[in-house]
Amino acid sequence: MKATVRPLEGEDLLRGVDRLRTLVYPDHPEAHDTAWHRSVWGWLASHPLADEHMRRWVVATEEDEVVGHLAAVPQYYRVNGERVVAHTPADFQVLPGYGFHAISLMRRFFRVAENRVSLDQVGEAMAVETRLGAEKAGRLRYDAKLLDLSRVPRAPARLRPLLGSATRGLRALDGVLGGVFAGKHEVDALGGFDGSFDDLFEGVAAAIPCLAEKDAAFLRWRYGPGSPAVPVTVLGVRAGEALLGYAVLRVTREGGDGHVLDLTVRPGRRDVARSLLREAVRHFAKAGAYIVRYRFVESATSPQAEDLWSLGFFSREERRHTLLVRFADPGMHETALHPAHWSYSAGDGEMTFWVR
Repeated sequence: MKATVRPLEGEDLLRGVDRLRTLVYPDHPEAHDTAWHRSVWGWLASHPLADEHMRRWVVATEEDEVVGHLAAVPQYYRVNGERVVAHTPADFQVLPGYGFHAISLMRRFFRVAENRVSLDQVGEAMAVETRLGAEKAGRLRYDAKLLDLSRVPRAPARLRPLLGSATRGLRALDGVLGGVFAGKHEVDALGGFDGSFDDLFEGVAAAIPCLAEKDAAFLRWRYGPGSPAVPVTVLGVRAGEALLGYAVLRVTREGGDGHVLDLTVRPGRRDVARSLLREAVRHFAKAGAYIVRYRFVESATSPQAEDLWSLGFFSREERRHTLLVRFADPGMHETALHPAHWSYSAGDGEMTFWVR
């Protein structure tokens, strides 16, 4: 059946995208929550760059049946000290039988995206992106920590009492590990994102070649009222008025998963990162989460691998996301290809927009 790529305009095509999502992800309850997905797109449209830079396309048949969708979502980055706009391909989906049009959709994206940054773990999607010019710049770590073994999905019912006992032992061990290995800083819950976050970001940007621009204004948009991430908990470590580091935490609606959306410290302050990570684990345990999930690029602004191991995290190599980049400026592009040049957390990009 003949189909063409066109801009997403009008209520009929919007309804088509809603239906497409349920066909692509029939077993995902959130795919059927039309109101929630539209609220996410409404929030994305409130970004200061959206009016000029955000685009959405569909693949539609002659009968206006939507069989594919892709958006270009803009964001500010700092690369080699310069502020640039880069786009992320978002909500990329095509029905089986129309796979050829995935390339056509991505070509539209590359025509408007002079610079692009994305995360992906779907081989087919990455193949399309790299075919059209994106390059792999490394992979994010994915570390997790179990807090309640009795709530692990698919655990046999007959084992749950034993797992409950094991969990009590695990929590006792966590208390010991937290006291021995974690940092000693006082960690406070913060009420919002004030000017000290601007100072922290500029300090990070002066030392790290590649990062999303996360000043106080961006953080208020990303995690404040209207964001799909709400409610979040923001933890911070201060020295007087100076902010040494912060973490943004979220528990999913079902209450089972705790996500470290962001954990950023002043470069080299590994002691602060350890304190924030220790307190994040405590927060999720009190909130009743059964697991902590943390995706990030290991850098001078994050905890190090051994810090996570010391606190009982384990690495999930098979579920790591790949960072793909393409910058129009050759110098920026060369810099961005090295994972050691990045400070990046899962909350910086499109991957966690859809976590409920």
